[in-house]
Amino acid sequence: MLEQKIKLPLFMLRLSVALVMWVWVIDKFVNAEHTVNVWKAFYFVDNLPLNGSYIIGVLQAIVVLAFTFGFKKKISYGIVFIMHLGSTLTPFARYLDPYTLPNILFFPAWTMLAAIFVLYWLRDYDNLGTFGGNAPDISEQV
Repeated sequence: MLEQKIKLPLFMLRLSVALVMWVWVIDKFVNAEHTVNVWKAFYFVDNLPLNGSYIIGVLQAIVVLAFTFGFKKKISYGIVFIMHLGSTLTPFARYLDPYTLPNILFFPAWTMLAAIFVLYWLRDYDNLGTFGGNAPDISEQV
């Protein structure tokens, strides 16, 4: 059945997105100055203290942990989507000049945004390795 076929791809998609999100979370702690510079360049926060990076990292870690394990999927997947939407849209000027380095490196963000949207949209079927319960029967929804 379709319910069984989509479990593994959704699981792999969630883990791959979570991997990227965890790298960003860890960066807040091991390279807090990078976070300060990112917030200055893209979010117009000129005076984020280094402790601000740690606070953002803790909050982000809580959300990413819930996302990783599929806990409260509507909320955690939604917040991850909104976080990534913000980080995808804020450097918008970079998309208008893709061939000036390193602007081309911003484009994969759109693919990840689409992946997070798919996970949010199909969250009821993303049940492998989650706290989400059983998927509804797709045949009942057709």
